[in-house]
Amino acid sequence: MGIRPFVATGLLGIGALALAGSAAGQAPESDSPFIVELEGGPVWQTKNDIQVPNDPRGTRFALDEITGSGPFPAFRLYAEGRLGRRHGIRLLVAPLSISGTGVLVEPVDFNEVRFAAGTPTEATYRFDSYRLTYRYRLVSNPTWRVDIGLTGKIRSAETSLQQAAVSTSYSHVGFVPLLHAAAAWQPSPGWSLALDADAAAASQGRAFDVSLKLYRDLSEHWSLSAGYRTLEGGADTDDVYTFAWFHYVTVSAVYRF
Repeated sequence: MGIRPFVATGLLGIGALALAGSAAGQAPESDSPFIVELEGGPVWQTKNDIQVPNDPRGTRFALDEITGSGPFPAFRLYAEGRLGRRHGIRLLVAPLSISGTGVLVEPVDFNEVRFAAGTPTEATYRFDSYRLTYRYRLVSNPTWRVDIGLTGKIRSAETSLQQAAVSTSYSHVGFVPLLHAAAAWQPSPGWSLALDADAAAASQGRAFDVSLKLYRDLSEHWSLSAGYRTLEGGADTDDVYTFAWFHYVTVSAVYRF
């Protein structure tokens, strides 16, 4: 499964969102001033390549061949405040931690430490994301809503390897600006289909976080959802090469007040 088709699909999806949809993460009929959503479910990884440092001193290897593809547990928490009908601020806390034990098929030089082939190796991958998004509502009617905006993302990432008495870890905290777009369609009262995306790409790397969810209202305040999320991206700098691709099956509980 290649990365380029996903990138093209993600870009097309973001463009379609800006033209067609509405605010994801809530049912279209709701204009509640405060919204909280707790999302959880299993996540699989189909790619997780890393090299530290990103020069001949480091070995590029597949971390997912050590930890396995999953599934792993994951959750995230959204909190949104509506500032009238057009403006909104959304906070996101999305921790992600993956660990497992495998055997390296060849020696790996990681973070200036050598790990031998054929020896059990424990790997841990952590990628925590904290985001603040401003959302502006372009379209608001009983069937459709469209939001566009900007997201400021702080990512805290760490990768560690341990093999007997040998261990090392590489961590990095950085800020990433993202474009935001979201769409929701309500085909009938109480049901909505929502698409949500944060994305950006540059020469140093890229980030795509796209979800599609089906929401069902249970009451004036409560909704449930089920859906799919894909998270892909990474960085290619002098210090590190890291690109990963994750796939989530999600369920959510939404409370509006």
